[in-house]
Amino acid sequence: MDIVTIIFIAGALIAGVVAGFLIAGSKLNASAIKERENLIKEAEVKSEAVKQEKILQAKEKFLQLKSEHDKAVQERNSHLSQAENKARQKEGELNKKIEEMNRKDKELESARNQANQQIELYKHRVEEVEKSHRKQVEMLEKISGLKAEDAKAQLVESIKAEAKTQSMVYIKDIMEEAKLTANKEAKKIVLQTIQRVATETAIENSISVFHIEGDETKGRIIGREGRNIRALEAATGVEIIVDDTPDAITLSCFDSIRREICRLALHQLVTDGRIHPARIEEVVQKAIEDVNAVVRKAGEAAALDVKVPGLPKEVLRILGQLKFRTSYGQNQLAHAIEVSKIAGLIAEELGADTLLCRKAGLLHDLGKALDHDIKAPHHHISADIARKYNLGEDVAHAIIAHHDDVMPTTTEAWIVKAADAISGGRPGARRGTYEEYVERLRELENVANGFTGVEKSFAIQAGREVRVFVRPGEIDDLEAAKLAKSIAAKIEEELSYPGQVKVNVIRETRSIAFAS
Repeated sequence: MDIVTIIFIAGALIAGVVAGFLIAGSKLNASAIKERENLIKEAEVKSEAVKQEKILQAKEKFLQLKSEHDKAVQERNSHLSQAENKARQKEGELNKKIEEMNRKDKELESARNQANQQIELYKHRVEEVEKSHRKQVEMLEKISGLKAEDAKAQLVESIKAEAKTQSMVYIKDIMEEAKLTANKEAKKIVLQTIQRVATETAIENSISVFHIEGDETKGRIIGREGRNIRALEAATGVEIIVDDTPDAITLSCFDSIRREICRLALHQLVTDGRIHPARIEEVVQKAIEDVNAVVRKAGEAAALDVKVPGLPKEVLRILGQLKFRTSYGQNQLAHAIEVSKIAGLIAEELGADTLLCRKAGLLHDLGKALDHDIKAPHHHISADIARKYNLGEDVAHAIIAHHDDVMPTTTEAWIVKAADAISGGRPGARRGTYEEYVERLRELENVANGFTGVEKSFAIQAGREVRVFVRPGEIDDLEAAKLAKSIAAKIEEELSYPGQVKVNVIRETRSIAFAS
């Protein structure tokens, strides 16, 4: 083959290859175009679905907002309606008050007119009485032949003479009575002066001041809505007075043992910082144990001081309670120690039984620690205690005979009686006011404790209030109200007291459960 043929064949081959490529490319373009159209249709379908979903969400949001708006409008209309009703009600009340005031004004005007009429009538009657009086005076002057002024002068002179005679007799009687009673009155004045100068007053014996740091501590002691202070008062029977006095709280109670327990409990609570009702009950119980320890040590120290060994522990405990007991303003433990020492000195001088006198003198007022629990004279209680613990019949007789209802039959009994009189009768040693005050408070508590269902009671506010705690299982709310009236009626019937006494019955229910 020649070159032309070869070139022609090569050109044909190249043209065939190019034609093949062109035919394949056209097929590929048609497939791509079809796929693109499918993607566009699919995107349009998805966008339409999303659009419909958005429209539904927008409708739901619109309906929700519309519902909230309608509800707010309805509430606002309700408030407006209530306010309008209140306004109408107040307007009606004001109209009624205006009508009432107008009615009262009319009544006052009517009463004023009646009063004016009465005044005019009274003036008219006074004028008539004066005219009648003048006529009677003129008639008397004609009958007696004397002018009214002359008769008055004669009557005055007669009365003066009679009064002068009576006054001279009265002055003479007064002078004679003054001479007879001058010595007695002088002694009375001296004794009253000694009493006022040398003794404490009832209020000084019935309060204690507890010092604190800052008003924040006061707030913690009071507690939320006063629950802490109420729990402390209920547990101790002491009135706790929190006022504007800076850095101080007043503890008020006629029973000094209660005050000491409350003071120790407050000190522990303030020091510890945890103050709540459950903690208060725990601390009060600990304070009671501490006070009992102090009482025991005081009894042992007193027996050691007067050289009276071998006394039973229970007797020493009762004796120690006298540390917190006063009688006629005199501390009873100090009085017992003084009587014991005086009795011992007298016994030594007379050759009597010194130990017996000291022992009886120390224990002669032992019953005063228990006389608010046992209804009997304190010296009888003291003698019964001596017999109960086998301290000897001679000791019991010397104790019971120091008052006048039992006559002393032994030398030692006379010595103890004399020693008690010396200790209590010296100038300024005693005063009756505080003793009467304490007795009155105890009588108030005893009256309340005598009713069924009463758990305990405390006289506070210097006897102006009695707080009565009842057992909730026995007394319901209605019975509590009835009980308060019954106690008040019995106090009115049986006791004499100044002013008013408030009876406060408290019923408290507690529910306790344990989780284990």
